[in-house]
Amino acid sequence: MSSIRRSPHRRFNPLSGEWLLVSPQRTQRPWQGQKEAEKSGIQASYDPDCYLCPGNTRAGGIRNPRYTETYSFINDFSALLPETGEEKAVEQDLFRAVPERGICRVICFSPRHDLTVARMDHGEIRNIVDLWVREYRELSRVDYISYVQIFENRGEIMGCSNPHPHGQIWSSEHIPELPAKETERQEEYFSMHRSPMLLDYLEAELKEQERIVCTNRDFAVLVPYWATWPYETMILPRRQVTSIDELSGPERDNLADAVGRLTVKYDNLFKTSFPYSMGIHGAPCDTGSYPGWQMHLHYFPPLLRSATIRKFMVGYELLATPQRDITPEQAAAILRELPETHYLEGRS
Repeated sequence: MSSIRRSPHRRFNPLSGEWLLVSPQRTQRPWQGQKEAEKSGIQASYDPDCYLCPGNTRAGGIRNPRYTETYSFINDFSALLPETGEEKAVEQDLFRAVPERGICRVICFSPRHDLTVARMDHGEIRNIVDLWVREYRELSRVDYISYVQIFENRGEIMGCSNPHPHGQIWSSEHIPELPAKETERQEEYFSMHRSPMLLDYLEAELKEQERIVCTNRDFAVLVPYWATWPYETMILPRRQVTSIDELSGPERDNLADAVGRLTVKYDNLFKTSFPYSMGIHGAPCDTGSYPGWQMHLHYFPPLLRSATIRKFMVGYELLATPQRDITPEQAAAILRELPETHYLEGRS
């Protein structure tokens, strides 16, 4: 697979059907823009003012149980609600709106306030994977739910409102825009090739190895050829898995392994608690058939050059097309060479 390396070029994203601009020559430009403040404070393992810590009262007035592993609950300030009242659809040419039902949950990864996924051991991450599966199974069986979006926002600059290790699940009546695009593109590919797009893609990446970050028996971590964010990655199963609840016990172990190794590498990159948005994409859970779907995890981290310099999607990116400077091949090489022992391990 040949790539243009040193001059501006466009790359195609087969999952979204969109193009992005790659500008390798811009990596040497000086930076005089915004720098983020580094967060160096040490968190306590329990914070009496945290609304996610065990036994504490949440902002909505409900008290958490004294949970000892993972814990989930209905979001006190849900973006989607199971009932929409008497609202009716609007269908007037250029003015269209439809009611949207859904269920939103918060998932606490650990009772410890001071942990991040990168600082958890394998068993703790496996507990998170098991919780993802349990929540997916329960929500996907609700008769009006068509899609279950599991995600995590890590760090203040990603909009995370609480440092306690947690993620969210928004399950919705309709399929959201990005999963809908991925559904359409993967099903089109399958109808033409009779094989899943992302399995064919992974096979090609494993042969080339250039954008592979790390692998285990069941999963591969890679920087997508079409990555937009500087250190964007994807975790892909090595067999066809349409949704997370299809993973076997050993596969859940190896997903936990892949997640742990990647997040440690992220922290080691700039010696900081690395921010990102992570999301699990899988097939819709409506009554449709989706033979082309392959479950995968997206990681979209904003840091560009250091712990204090981030990539902004502004100007040309907002008005024309996404653009990146460092190539996916360079990003993968940097991540691949990073150690898989956390830089803080062994410190007091």
